[in-house]
Amino acid sequence: MNGHGLKIAALESRMGYVFKDKSLIGRALTHSSYGDGQRKIANYERLEFLGDRVLGLLTAEMLFHATQEDEGALARRLNALVRKETCARVSRAIGVSDALLMSQSEDKQGGREKTSILGDACESILGAIYLDGGIEAAKVFYDKFWAQEIEFVMKKAAKDPKTQLQEKSSIVGGGAPDYRVIEQSGPDHRPLFVVEVDVAKIGSARGTGKSKKDAERYAAQHLLENWPL
Repeated sequence: MNGHGLKIAALESRMGYVFKDKSLIGRALTHSSYGDGQRKIANYERLEFLGDRVLGLLTAEMLFHATQEDEGALARRLNALVRKETCARVSRAIGVSDALLMSQSEDKQGGREKTSILGDACESILGAIYLDGGIEAAKVFYDKFWAQEIEFVMKKAAKDPKTQLQEKSSIVGGGAPDYRVIEQSGPDHRPLFVVEVDVAKIGSARGTGKSKKDAERYAAQHLLENWPL
């Protein structure tokens, strides 16, 4: 077993899942930069696409059975559980970074700790588990590594964070929160937005999302979480 094979074996041990088809986990850990464009290598993007949908299904099913809330409240909780930052935390928890394959330039630029890459890798691993072991195996992985995230999200108020921020800002005389896109990356079919929200007299915060609306919501949530007492 080569060095990367040993890293994969260690990752499987931490995950609690051993792949029957090792090519799947290998592909799930391969960033598009790997090989520096010298040769065509299958990367994790297709698995990420699949894993994103598997994650959405598992989360939607969990929320459907866990609460009697309306569609809007369910959607807000779902968005919090499938966002890139949540997936990146799961990747960090299982130590995905060490096993990622990427170009030297991407590595030197801190690619192994980038939220976008760790989030993508987490989704690709979930997609790989689904293909290798079916929905039940994917659910076992989800139940184990999303448990803490689910507990946190379920304890939070279901009111939209942008509404909450508007209300709190009005109380302290901060005026309407100001949202602006400060970064947009990724291809047209899979964009990633970074939005900054600013409230006069209080401060600012940033959020990342797959749409401007989601990024604004996460920015508002982060500012609420850091609201001065």
